[in-house]
Amino acid sequence: MEHISFAVNSEKNSAGQHSQIEDVMPRIGYTILSLIMAVFSTAAVILNVTVIVVTLRHRQLRQPLNYALVNLAVADLGVTVTGGWLTVVTNAMGYFSLGRIGCVFEGFAVAFFGIAALCTVAVIAVDRFIVVCKPLGSIMFQTRHAVAGVALSWVWSFIWNTPPLFGWGSYQLEGVGTSCAPDWYSRDPGNISYILCYFVLCFAIPFTVIVISYSRLLWSLRQVARLHMSEGGTTARAEVQVARMVIVMVLAFLLTWLPYAAFALAVILDPELHINPITATIPMYLAKSSTVFNPIIYIFMNRQFRDCAVPFLLCGRNPWASEPEGSEAETTVSTVSKSAKVSPS
Repeated sequence: MEHISFAVNSEKNSAGQHSQIEDVMPRIGYTILSLIMAVFSTAAVILNVTVIVVTLRHRQLRQPLNYALVNLAVADLGVTVTGGWLTVVTNAMGYFSLGRIGCVFEGFAVAFFGIAALCTVAVIAVDRFIVVCKPLGSIMFQTRHAVAGVALSWVWSFIWNTPPLFGWGSYQLEGVGTSCAPDWYSRDPGNISYILCYFVLCFAIPFTVIVISYSRLLWSLRQVARLHMSEGGTTARAEVQVARMVIVMVLAFLLTWLPYAAFALAVILDPELHINPITATIPMYLAKSSTVFNPIIYIFMNRQFRDCAVPFLLCGRNPWASEPEGSEAETTVSTVSKSAKVSPS
């Protein structure tokens, strides 16, 4: 797929770009994409703002284990504001009308917040691994550990998203030409080296951390279950619940990010590969949909957050208020980890 040229100040160039992009997809297609992004962006804003507001309102939520969850909401909100709603507007117009500076701004902002969110998901996995598996021995998970994890996610994202601003890589139009991202198509050696580094350091490493952390967590919980078979199956139920939650987390990660990462890597590794612009747009929208899935999976599957967030959203009502304590996997696992003192060798 060739790059679509940018509209500049003259009316002639804007009209030319508009015509060129309409050749990529019918006008109705852009309208549908705009409506889809409007729905997802609205839901993402509501859910992530809810997480931030209830955290500010409820003191019991402002604890180290929840720092990364709130940070995830902030990063997802950043993606929605700088990428989601902007894409709603550009798709409604049928072309990217903000010029080169606007493309660089959107590409950098969405990538910056997106990778920060992705790294935060890895931080959440490590946080849970530390609390349950206790790899640090008697050292407790404290505020400094939580702050360090949050800071690392932003610093890591900043380090690897600024090079295109200084010539190593670049931000260009992607898909059907209504949003911008790192340039996956350029065959320039410098650009290829950047994209490969970007793939390894901003996707492969976070994914590896997530898989290893959750695998060790499940392994440790299984050992606890074997030691407590006489307790009527309580720990075994917790194991099943946590396993289900982990599977949902990993599958959501793969659904939203793997297609985008695989698409980028395929384009770089195979110069002759031609991907239809409409097909190339699908992974981009899946990645942006993570801003809706993340608060649902990581926040509303957390009983502590859910008990505060649901009444906020439903004007004081909470359909889950009568749930027994044992039904919340994360609460049970925290209890198990404190009582069983499991530390994987």
